[in-house]
Amino acid sequence: MSDILTKRADDHAQWYNDLVLKADLAEHSEVRGCMVIKPHGYAIWEKMQAALDGMFKATGHVNAYFPLFIPRSYFAKEASHVEGFAKECAVVTHYRLKSDPEKGIVVDPEAKLEEELIIRPTSETIIWNTYRGWVKSYRDLPLLVNQWANVVRWEMRTRLFLRTAEFLWQEGHTAHATKAEAIAETERMLEVYARFAEEWLAMPVIKGLKTPSERFAGAEDTYCIEALMQDGKALQAGTSHFLGQNFAKAFDVVFTNKENKQEHVWATSWGVSTRLIGGLIMTHSDDHGLVLPPKLAPTQVVIVPIAKNGEQLAAISAYVEPILQGLRARGITVKFDDDDQKKPGWKFAEYEFKGYPVRIAIGPRDMENGTVEVARRDTLEKQVMQVTDIVEKVEHLLQAIQDNLFQKALAMRERSTRVVDTYAEFKQAIEEGGFILAHWDGTAETEEKVKQETKATIRCIPLHGDRTPGTCMVTGAPSAQRVIFARAY
Repeated sequence: MSDILTKRADDHAQWYNDLVLKADLAEHSEVRGCMVIKPHGYAIWEKMQAALDGMFKATGHVNAYFPLFIPRSYFAKEASHVEGFAKECAVVTHYRLKSDPEKGIVVDPEAKLEEELIIRPTSETIIWNTYRGWVKSYRDLPLLVNQWANVVRWEMRTRLFLRTAEFLWQEGHTAHATKAEAIAETERMLEVYARFAEEWLAMPVIKGLKTPSERFAGAEDTYCIEALMQDGKALQAGTSHFLGQNFAKAFDVVFTNKENKQEHVWATSWGVSTRLIGGLIMTHSDDHGLVLPPKLAPTQVVIVPIAKNGEQLAAISAYVEPILQGLRARGITVKFDDDDQKKPGWKFAEYEFKGYPVRIAIGPRDMENGTVEVARRDTLEKQVMQVTDIVEKVEHLLQAIQDNLFQKALAMRERSTRVVDTYAEFKQAIEEGGFILAHWDGTAETEEKVKQETKATIRCIPLHGDRTPGTCMVTGAPSAQRVIFARAY
């Protein structure tokens, strides 16, 4: 099936689009910029949800749900927030349609809303208006709330999973009694995201701070994790925002502290979305199709019988049953494909293309020899194994694949990370792609100049690593440390 894919090296964007469509992950809907997430793609999102939800709850968070519609007046209460999202908002102005003899179904002009409603691009405003009624005393804090939801941002240029008008995500919104607690929460959730990216997606990330011009609208600081895709472009994989008291002041969320004085609460918000599926695809997949880390693969193992007739198929089915039971007992998801309408070769190609981590083939000769053929998707290697202890062997193999995918992606990032000292070096390096470590003078003017001239942005100011001061590659002015530049999705 790999011949239906554009080669990644020839046209990365087309390769990506081909893969999303032909691996049955998603398709375009009739609404411009929106997508239909198909069962195979949604199953990956469900695995992501389950892992993240467990991590959130382990850190004391609970789930809730807030309205899809936000009164327009709420956005006006936090100036930088409305400025940041105004161009992306979808607005509901009427609540009824009617039939017109000449024009068909039209908006009923008499059904105009008294106040227009924004379809949520993010939920800070509706949530902080709600929190005003929840918080009265320091005893009510902290509030550690997350919601799983859809949001709408009217993007002009869209790409399946990476940037769509409607997408799925989670958004955490927390309230705290002190600034220190809120900052600690912001940093804690960044660590959760980084661990999830590296341990589940097998995607190495760099933790850092956004520059003021790249911060979330309404935040005092935005923390992020940045990943590097195989084509040398960066992907923002998650963000965690320290909101200070901006939203608490805008919505008058105050509490009585231990000294019996009233003060505004301190806030955070944090989120990741279905764009992580796009990142997963671009981090690991190849010209043979999708490659999935075992921890996020909907089905980790598929067993394909090689049988010429019903009698052989029945014998193989009986032979396989203890293997199926053993794998499932260890929490490994497995499929036995006994569909006799499709040939084994077709099945091999299909499961390879859709990224199933491990494929096991069993025929009559294997049963005689007490063996199975095991193929791993990450390296495309095949190996004949004794059926003895096959469950333990497969369990270890899945972990080996997970580890290999991470190490392979990490090695790619290290090869594609360069240090430059001059703007001339930078301009040459950015054409080759990858992360560029360079000194910056800290000004928005220099940041914008680089963006306009090279289409590269500062992805983050790294939290860890070399903090040796130097001079800005563009202006020669003092620089506190190197920052990471890249072209990005």
